[in-house]
Amino acid sequence: FSLIPFEERPGERRKAVSIGFFDGVHRGHRFVFDRLREEAQRHGAAPWAVTFDVHPLAVLAPGQQPPLLTTLDEKIAALRRCGLAGAIVLHFDRKMAGLTAEQFMRELLLQTFAVDCLLVGYDHRFGRPQQGDGFERYQEIGDSIGIVVEQCPPLPDETISSSHIRSLLEAGDVLEAGAGLGRPYALTGTVVHGFQNGRKIGFPTANLEPQSTDKIVPRRGSYATWAHIGGQRYAAMTNIGQRPTLDNGSRVTIETHLLDFDADLYGEQLKVEFVQRLRDERKFDNLNALKAQLNEDAQQVRRYL
Repeated sequence: FSLIPFEERPGERRKAVSIGFFDGVHRGHRFVFDRLREEAQRHGAAPWAVTFDVHPLAVLAPGQQPPLLTTLDEKIAALRRCGLAGAIVLHFDRKMAGLTAEQFMRELLLQTFAVDCLLVGYDHRFGRPQQGDGFERYQEIGDSIGIVVEQCPPLPDETISSSHIRSLLEAGDVLEAGAGLGRPYALTGTVVHGFQNGRKIGFPTANLEPQSTDKIVPRRGSYATWAHIGGQRYAAMTNIGQRPTLDNGSRVTIETHLLDFDADLYGEQLKVEFVQRLRDERKFDNLNALKAQLNEDAQQVRRYL
């Protein structure tokens, strides 16, 4: 496991924790962390997130795990912004999967991490599945070993889940996905050499190779995006697809044209935030028709951003 303190001096205070994979660290998760901070203060403890290094399905059903909204590094960075004292990152393997809720609470939370208080999401389960699992069972275990177990109510008036946000991205609805996340969905990676066809028609693009193949890529099409590079942010338009008009072959690429920018970006780190879907990818009759559409896309981007 890894203990990652977010405070300079987290001290020796006991811990109040919430457990989850927390993919995306979306608004629903942050609602839980708001309550966790309140419970921690009430118990004189420090609020910590307990999470895992890989999605449990990657171990329990290899090949069936969903694509991710955040890499582990991105998740830790997002947790850092939630006002927590730190994060405990557990290595999820078959041994971890075999722990019952009681073993998890006694051996890990109490004996290893000195946890005083556990805040459980209203529909959350943890530990090897057993009959009777749930909040009341966790309370019974807590009473027997000295951990206060509290339940977090659902987010008022809406339901936000990582799986729903993934579905929105798969449908290309990056606007609603961003609303659930509380920020635009982003892909980060290295700018690599592409076909350079965009430059020939006045729309040079940065060809993004994502740093993680585990993350979800939004549905094919064109998007209004923010491009972050070298500490600067630029309005941009991003195409995900095969560029059929330019006959780029069958490989799906992620190409971003930065508005009002002209410099060599090869080898640079680029972060692309998806703000609004512009249109589906389609094949145009000729390059002039494509160029006219790209000019129209650029005008739309300026309106959105």
